[in-house]
Amino acid sequence: MESGFEFPEAGVVFLPLHQVYGRRPFPPRLHGDAAGAQPIEVPEFTPGETVVHANRGISVFRGIEKGSTSGVEKEFMRLEFRDGANLLVPLDNADLVHRYVGAGGLKPELSLVAGKEWSARKARVRQAISGLALDLLEMQAMRASSPGIAFPPDTAWQAGFENAFPFEETPDQLRAAIEVKRDMEARKPMDRLICGDVGYGKTEVAMRAAFKAVSAGKQAAVLVPTTILAQQHFETFRERMAAYPVFIEMVSRFRTAGEIRDVIERTARGEVDILIGTHRLLGRDVAFKDLGLVIIDEEQRFGVRHKEHLKKLRATVDVLTLTATPIPRTLQMNLLGLKDISNLTTPPPGRQAIETKIIRFDHSAIAQAVRREMDRDGQVFFVHDKVDSILSIAKRLEQIVPEARIGVAHGQMQKTRIKSAMKAFLGGETQVLLTTTIIESGVDIPNVNTLFINNAHNFGLADLHQLRGRVGRVSRKAYAYLILPDRLPLREVAEKRLAAVMEYSELGAGFKIALRDLEIRGAGDLIGRDQSGHIASVGYEMYCRLLREAAKEIKEPGSGIRTSVGCDLPIDTSVPASYAGSDGMKLWLHKRVAGASSIEDIGRARAEAADMFGPPPPEVGNLLRLAAVRIRAEEAGAVSIFTGGDSLYVEFEPAPRAAVFLARRKEALPKLKQFEDGILFLVLPPGRRSGEGLLGFLEEVFP
Repeated sequence: MESGFEFPEAGVVFLPLHQVYGRRPFPPRLHGDAAGAQPIEVPEFTPGETVVHANRGISVFRGIEKGSTSGVEKEFMRLEFRDGANLLVPLDNADLVHRYVGAGGLKPELSLVAGKEWSARKARVRQAISGLALDLLEMQAMRASSPGIAFPPDTAWQAGFENAFPFEETPDQLRAAIEVKRDMEARKPMDRLICGDVGYGKTEVAMRAAFKAVSAGKQAAVLVPTTILAQQHFETFRERMAAYPVFIEMVSRFRTAGEIRDVIERTARGEVDILIGTHRLLGRDVAFKDLGLVIIDEEQRFGVRHKEHLKKLRATVDVLTLTATPIPRTLQMNLLGLKDISNLTTPPPGRQAIETKIIRFDHSAIAQAVRREMDRDGQVFFVHDKVDSILSIAKRLEQIVPEARIGVAHGQMQKTRIKSAMKAFLGGETQVLLTTTIIESGVDIPNVNTLFINNAHNFGLADLHQLRGRVGRVSRKAYAYLILPDRLPLREVAEKRLAAVMEYSELGAGFKIALRDLEIRGAGDLIGRDQSGHIASVGYEMYCRLLREAAKEIKEPGSGIRTSVGCDLPIDTSVPASYAGSDGMKLWLHKRVAGASSIEDIGRARAEAADMFGPPPPEVGNLLRLAAVRIRAEEAGAVSIFTGGDSLYVEFEPAPRAAVFLARRKEALPKLKQFEDGILFLVLPPGRRSGEGLLGFLEEVFP
C-alpha cells in the first residue's frame, strides 16, 4: 500500500511498512549512466612488478617520472625490457599497459623492446585460440536463439514486496535489482552474475528476482552448496514473503526421505513456488511444472556433473548466479562479454572492516579473544580443517577457556545432531561453535563477531575470504584470527595467500581477492591445460584480449581489431598531484580515460573524476577532450596523430582510408592534403600549434 488508512469501526489504524520504517513509498528507478555497468577496478602497479605493453611485450614497471615531449612536460611510465632497454610510455597511453598474470606465478622472460618477436608471439596465440573462441560462443548463440521467458513488468505486489525490505538499499543493490529485472523481461534467457562481497545484499537481489518470477506464475529454484545455507535461505525467504501467497519448500539433509518425496511430488504438480535445496535439487527425480528462474549461490562449489546439468538449464530458463569471489573462469567469461555481471561494491551503512591477524596456536591469545567476545555477549566461530581431529581441538578449547560453552558441528555428523548444535548456537545456549567449512557460504549470524581459522595455511584464498565474511555483518567491530601451527615453515603459495588476505581486509575486497587468486594459482586451468602455455607467453589479460578479438571476428567478420590512436602532441594532459593525489590514482584516471571506447564512456569518466576529486582542472579537461578526439579519429581509420614544425599529420591504416577521409572532409577542411601513402597533413595557423588552440583545431578536424 502507498499509504495507511483508519478503520474506525474496528478501532484500527493500518500502517504500511515503509511508513513504519520511515522509508520511501516506492523504490526509485535508476536511469542513464547510473543504470549502466560499473567499471572494474584496475589494481595499481608497484615498481618492480611484471607488466605487459600491448604493442611491445613483457617488461618490468619501474615507476612514474616526469619528462618532456613536443615542448610540453608530461608524466611517463618507465618500463624496462630485456637487456636493460627502457621505454617511456606517456600516461595518455596507460591503457596499453596492464599487469602480467601467467601460469602459476612463474616469472616470464622479458621481451625485446624492438623487433618482431612480440608480434610473432601474439600471432601464434591468436591462431591457437580461434577454435576455443568458437566453442565459447556456442552457448551464447544457443541462449540468444532460444525464445526464453519474457517476464511482465513489475506489479504493485512487486513494489510492495521491495518496500518491505527493512533496510536502506545501497545504490549498487538498486542497480543490480534493476539489471536483473530488465534481463528477466527480455526475450532471451538471462545469465547474470551478481558479484558482491560477503554481506553486501546479494540475497535480497535474488529474492526480488524470485518474487518477480512467482508473481508471473512461474516456479523458481534456489541451489546452494551446503545444508546449513539451505536452511538459512529457507527461513529468510519464508520470512520475507510471509505476507504473500508464495509456497516455499526445501530439500536437504535436514528433511526426512518421506518429507523430500512429498516436496518433490508437490513441486511437479506446481504446488511449490520456490524450491530451495542443495545438490539434491539436481536429482533426476526432481521435476518442475513450470520452471522460470534458477538462482545459484556460489556455483564454483558444485561438481562437473552438476555444472553440466546447469549448462543445459541456461539455454532455456533464466539463471542468476551469486558469488563473493568470482572464479577465474567467470572473470574470463565476463571479460569476453559472454556473461552479464553486476557488481555490489558499496558496503551497507555502519559496516566496519574486519580486523585480521595471523597468530600461532597461542593459548593465551585465543583465550583473550574469546573472553573479549563473551564479555560483550557475543559468540565465536572456531573453524578447523579436519573432521577426524575436531574432537581433540574441542578438548583443547575446553582447557583454554573452561568457562565457555562449546558446541561442535561438521558435515559428517548425523543431521539431527547438526540441527541440534546449530539450534543451540543460534539460541545462545553455546558461545563457541567449533565447526568446519560448512559455515563458509552465506551463514548469517549477526551475534558472531570473532572468528578463528585453525591451520589457515591449508585453506584456499577464496575460502579464507568467505570464512572471514561470516563475521562483521553488523556495526559491531569484528575480528578474524588466522592460526598457524607452531614452528611450521610455510610453502610460498601459502605465504602469498595469507599475505593477500591480510592486504585485502578492507570492505568490498572480494573482486580483488579473485584477481589475486588468479595471480597466485595461475591461469593454466581456466580453459584447458593445452592453453596454459599460450597464457604464460603473453599474460592472462593479453590472452583474454586476443580471445575477445577472435570472438568478435567470428561474430562480426571483417570487424577488425580496435587499436588506440597514438598521439604525440604539444598538449598538456597531465593530472596534477593537487587534483588526484597519489601516483596510483593518477594512473587509475589515465587508464580509465584511455580505456574509454565511446563518447558516452568519456562522459562517464568525467562524472567519475568529478565525483572522486572535484571539478576537473584545465589539464584534465584537455585529457578528456583529447580522448574524445582519439575515439572519433579511430572511427575514421586513423592510427596516429602527431605534429612536426607547423604541420599536423594524421596516419591512416589501411592507407586507402586516408583518401576516404579526405574526400569526406575536403569541403570543411580545404587545406587538408594527402602527403604520401596513408598520411594526411594540415598546415597549422599561428596560435593553433599547441595547447588549447591545437586541441580546438583537432576537434574541428574530427567533429
